[in-house]
Amino acid sequence: MAARPQEDGPGGPRLPGAAAGPGGRDETPEERADRRWGELLQEVRVTQTGVQILFGFLLTVVFTPRFATLGDTDRAIYVTTVVLGAATTGALVGPVSLHRIVSGRRIKPETVIWAARLTMAGIVLLLCTVTSALTLILRLALHNSAVPWLVAGIVVWLVLCWFGLPGWLLHHYRSKE
Repeated sequence: MAARPQEDGPGGPRLPGAAAGPGGRDETPEERADRRWGELLQEVRVTQTGVQILFGFLLTVVFTPRFATLGDTDRAIYVTTVVLGAATTGALVGPVSLHRIVSGRRIKPETVIWAARLTMAGIVLLLCTVTSALTLILRLALHNSAVPWLVAGIVVWLVLCWFGLPGWLLHHYRSKE
């Protein structure tokens, strides 16, 4: 005798005791993908706004009178920062494009996985972009040997906030299971 579905949800029928996912949620793979997609979209919205502001600012710098006075090193840092900003934008807009192109093809769980990977790549690229922009700005503002130390301090702080704390939480709470 086959198990009867308890109820039909947006992701299809649920079998008794078979649908509980990570964290004890009672959801189908499709429902889980829908939830994870919604969470991912919120995260991408937050990062996209900051990247768009930073990238827009970077694009205007080349048209300022001060740009013509930059030395070769500062111009190279600027170009690197703009390229990193463009790559960051691509990675963080990628999930939207990915979803739009494959939507309705019944591969939402796989789409969410790849969109999450693109988002993580965007976060790493954002770290590089911020590092490069901060290096350029502090070089122009301070003209001294403190710049690498200030940039390194901020990078350490960002790595701790963006990767260290989540890594610590994963390790700490997994070991208690």
